[in-house]
Amino acid sequence: MELPVVASPEEWRKARVELLREEKAATALLDRIAERRRALPMVEVVEPYVFVGRDGEASLLELFEGRRQLIVYHFMWVGDAGCPSCSVVADNMGHPAHLGAAETTLVMVSRAPWADIDRFQQRMGWSTPWYSSQGTGFNYDFHVTSDPEVAPIEYNYMDQAELEAKGFDYFLTGDNHGLSVFLRDGDQVFHTYSTYGRGCETLVGTYSYLDLTPLGRQLHITEFPHHDSYESAAGHCH
Repeated sequence: MELPVVASPEEWRKARVELLREEKAATALLDRIAERRRALPMVEVVEPYVFVGRDGEASLLELFEGRRQLIVYHFMWVGDAGCPSCSVVADNMGHPAHLGAAETTLVMVSRAPWADIDRFQQRMGWSTPWYSSQGTGFNYDFHVTSDPEVAPIEYNYMDQAELEAKGFDYFLTGDNHGLSVFLRDGDQVFHTYSTYGRGCETLVGTYSYLDLTPLGRQLHITEFPHHDSYESAAGHCH
């Protein structure tokens, strides 16, 4: 990768101030988008989903842990382990106290059997609550599992024909990743927002740090391995 040009302090400051204008404009745009996101209408969830977690069975309402808001990260499962890309997202999930103070609970949900999830979570050392949706229609209803025999295919708000036209054949079968947000009003649960694909990149703090550097991200999120496969803290992987 080509390195930045060498400049004088005065030249650097001029270029930095020009970029700052664009950064401020982008921040203002993101604020407006967040406002529109909060203003989206919501849909009541009436399906009686039953999940399985560390403490046994739980309803969607119980996933809130008594708080007003619930964020579900739809974690892909690949073979006998969690998807490496989704694992990077999980690695970046911080201490839950700050979300809890804002009446929000963050959980992960996968279609894998709970015993497999439990084994992998212990291997990775994550504390974020994780539930199995196996045997329910949850993944299909929120469009993170594709099987035309169960439900019409849709991913990232595109149907099968649109996905095929864009060459996104890998979204046509099996599990994919995403994020969904729910709001609780008493015992009623409402779906307010879902995002997929690169819409989940904001969850990856590693990218936010790397985007500040001249070398940038260097690796696509699909190229990061599970964190326990690195040879050393220097970041070289097998």
